[in-house]
Amino acid sequence: MSGSHEIELKFLCAADDLARVLAAAPPGEDETRELRSVYFDTPDLVLQKKGVSLRVRESKGRRVQTLKRGDGLAREEHEHPVDGDAPDPRLGPLPEILPDGAAAALRPAFDVRLTRRQRLVRHGGAKIELAVDEGEVQAGGRTARISEVELELKSGRPKALFALARELDRAAPLYLSFDSKAARGQALAAGAPLQARRKERVELPAGTTAAQAFRATARNALGQIAANAVVMRDTGQPDATHQLRVAARRLRSVISTFGPLLSEAEADAIKAELRWLAHTCDAARNLDVLAERVAEARTKRPAGKGLDELAEAVATARRSATAAAVDAVRSQRFRTLMIDATAWIETGAWLADDAGRDVRDQKATAFAAAALDRRRRKLRKLARRLDEVSDEARHEARIEAKKLRYAAETFASLFPEKATARFVGRLKALQEELGALNDVATAEPVLEGLDLTPAAAEAARDLLGRQSKDKAAHIRRAVRAFESLEDAPRFWR
Repeated sequence: MSGSHEIELKFLCAADDLARVLAAAPPGEDETRELRSVYFDTPDLVLQKKGVSLRVRESKGRRVQTLKRGDGLAREEHEHPVDGDAPDPRLGPLPEILPDGAAAALRPAFDVRLTRRQRLVRHGGAKIELAVDEGEVQAGGRTARISEVELELKSGRPKALFALARELDRAAPLYLSFDSKAARGQALAAGAPLQARRKERVELPAGTTAAQAFRATARNALGQIAANAVVMRDTGQPDATHQLRVAARRLRSVISTFGPLLSEAEADAIKAELRWLAHTCDAARNLDVLAERVAEARTKRPAGKGLDELAEAVATARRSATAAAVDAVRSQRFRTLMIDATAWIETGAWLADDAGRDVRDQKATAFAAAALDRRRRKLRKLARRLDEVSDEARHEARIEAKKLRYAAETFASLFPEKATARFVGRLKALQEELGALNDVATAEPVLEGLDLTPAAAEAARDLLGRQSKDKAAHIRRAVRAFESLEDAPRFWR
């Protein structure tokens, strides 16, 4: 029986590359095991909603019940030997998670069958278990393939885990994944298709420190980047490209918001790579917006030759831009960014800086109040005369509105729900109007970059003219939205 925290990294890896990973790893004795794991939950998915996975794994006639919960590099893990195929509701923290006999409702949800090749290696003064998994998850008559590499720290410093990951990634592409086998099984059981992942609310418990709040929010954003990169590589869905870009910008903003407790040089290096990643998606996103505007124009009036040719030119450029974004999330640079960002969040020098201890240990509510005040002041300075300033100035106001919203949503769970929702709602209204104005401003250079026929160019000029007519209305609504935001009480005070 055990209760501990596992320290583990998980990577997606093509099945054909698994042997290359093993060949590049430090030497050690290999063991091959056939594993069958049955995952359990209640009919109303209580465990899934609480971020808990529960399985009974059978290997070589021995059965072990395992419960995991938490996120980040170190997750809580409880293992117990059991006699049968069903979990024992008395073991570990199950009684507190499913009290009053609720565990009686546990049912098999899905199962995972795989071949695991594992090796205990030494690297950088640490003992690390390398596991290469190949198999499938089955649920509701549906099947999904599994091809993964896991690195689990058995002893030594966590930095060694990341160093080994970087070495193995040079031998074969390893894509950092924050989704467990349990999460994949849950999605398969629900019949959920592979689709873009939007940001999820970060729940910060009472008493959270500033450092804990940063790590929870940064992990959340990295998970969103990783999940959307999977969708981009597998399907090229435009919305996944947009959501990855959102997540990269969100993480950059979060790093800036928490700047007072972070090592500046390390933070700047990660932000620079996140800026690169978001920029690789800019063209695809701008063309997505333009494609929507062209589609709207075609529904409002009979589509002529010019509009048809414009739509085709936009679609061609959009495919090329999406392919470029997909190439970026297949690249070594992307994989290195994901490993480096995770290593910095979990083991960076900022965690050991004595000068920053007081800020790191400060209650997140107090840190939030100062950070949100600072963000709000910057926005007020830029948004006071939205009807008089240039497009560039309104663009700067839009960026500050977005940063304030990211910060407000980061700390939302620490403050009264209604007041927070009211403030964020008004901020969102302002952001939407400023976003519409930015779309108008960027449409012209995007169209100028296309190879258009004379008829398509004429349709483009007509589209720009119609958008320009809408500009004044967007400015008026943006002014009113800012005035409404000014009247909104600061939920953090």
